[in-house]
Amino acid sequence: MTSAREDQPVRPTAEDEVAAAGSEVIGGPAGRRAVFGGGWWTAARIIIALAIGMFALGMVQKLPCYDSGWFFGATAQYTHACYSDIPHLFSGRGFDMGVVPYFDRIPDSVSGGMRYLEYPVLTGLFMEIASWLTPGGGTIQQREQLYWLVNAGLLMVCAAVVVTCVARTHRRRPWDALLVALSPALALTATINWDLFAVALLAAAMLQWSRGRTLAAGVLIGLATAAKLYPLLLLGPLFVLCWRAGRWRAFGRTAAGATAAWLVVNLPVMLTHDASGFHIREGWARFYTFSQDRPIDFGSIWLLISQRTGDTLENANTYTALLMIIGCLAIAALGLYAPRRPRLAQLAFLVVALFVLTNKVYSPQYVLWLIPLAALARPKWRDFLIWQGCEVIYYVAIWMYLAYTSGGDKHQGLPMEGYQLAVVLHLLGMAYLCVVVVRDVLLPERDVVRQDGSDDPSGGVLDRAPDVFVLGGAARTHDAARFEGPYVRWGAGRADSGQVSPTE
Repeated sequence: MTSAREDQPVRPTAEDEVAAAGSEVIGGPAGRRAVFGGGWWTAARIIIALAIGMFALGMVQKLPCYDSGWFFGATAQYTHACYSDIPHLFSGRGFDMGVVPYFDRIPDSVSGGMRYLEYPVLTGLFMEIASWLTPGGGTIQQREQLYWLVNAGLLMVCAAVVVTCVARTHRRRPWDALLVALSPALALTATINWDLFAVALLAAAMLQWSRGRTLAAGVLIGLATAAKLYPLLLLGPLFVLCWRAGRWRAFGRTAAGATAAWLVVNLPVMLTHDASGFHIREGWARFYTFSQDRPIDFGSIWLLISQRTGDTLENANTYTALLMIIGCLAIAALGLYAPRRPRLAQLAFLVVALFVLTNKVYSPQYVLWLIPLAALARPKWRDFLIWQGCEVIYYVAIWMYLAYTSGGDKHQGLPMEGYQLAVVLHLLGMAYLCVVVVRDVLLPERDVVRQDGSDDPSGGVLDRAPDVFVLGGAARTHDAARFEGPYVRWGAGRADSGQVSPTE
């Protein structure tokens, strides 16, 4: 039997001191007699409206570039911190000339030697559809401006999908999606590139998994991987958690759905045929060869090491692969050894953060990959804002560094030492959030989500499932008892007994 209290959404102002302090702007925390869920303005709709508002502010922040910075002057788009790939690639990848991605070779005169589009297939389709929606006529500058506006509109829809999925993934915690909606890093980076499309698909996959729809979750993971490579990483945490819970059939359906969806999207573009048989199309393979051949670049720990030591780190691919393998093994061991089976969002956040930390490049928009996962893994405003502060500092620093290095003798911007400090802050901020998530896994009574008696609200078939395999201990059950009587928080004292509950 479900108690009335369990049906009520968790109020962030009741459990988070930062949220309670911030709520003073709109009248303070909700009282204990407040009525929730009535009227048209539900939590999800409020969060969507706020997300669109923040997205719009991010568009306003790009205004200096929209007016001139993308088109005139070597450093204006950097000094105003409003750079975007979108207008540049409209002509730089031949969309203005009707070049078909992956099938048509891009003229060297416009691509700078990039013969084919260097993005996965679904992202290329997104870019192509946006070019179809961009009105013809006018100067190339006007068309590039319109192309950015069309893409911004489509990406705004993606942002709304992301916050809607996050709000619905944890049924009793819709307000955790405010972390995503009000994220300053999301507002600043949403229209730099097309990453929000893959983020939206993966958020939808997480929602489907939380509802027990394992095949649909797999299909969406496959589609997300066809738009950006990182969503494939979600299969790792699912494998570990399904292993621990013995839910092999659920994992098999998800993996099969992901594989089938990826193949359906990629095979028509991937294979070409001639008299000698089938071959891998060069245009399709460009994304993978570009990722393999790309040197160490901005924001990565490898660039920091290279700049400080003078070593070009030609074996960075090997170092990255080794660290990724070791890190994934460590995360798998954590998932199988933890005293209570970790929540899916926790391991998903850790494995994507590991990928970001060890990668050869960290573009500013990569923070979008982590924002929804962070909101689900560690819905605590203090920790989230510490990390976001570090990301905002890095966002400003990379553009100021590019202004400094591309401005000739003017040296207007941030020198290398200042940029390196920003990279360190970015790495430390992400590492800090990883540490508190790992702590929550090892000390589940410190996990904000579990302090109301929940197990894994985003776990779907894993939620409250008993363990069948645990490293270093006997299998355990997570089926929290439901009974009439005093309300008890898991891992804490009785709420009515006067005992002190764990606090942050």
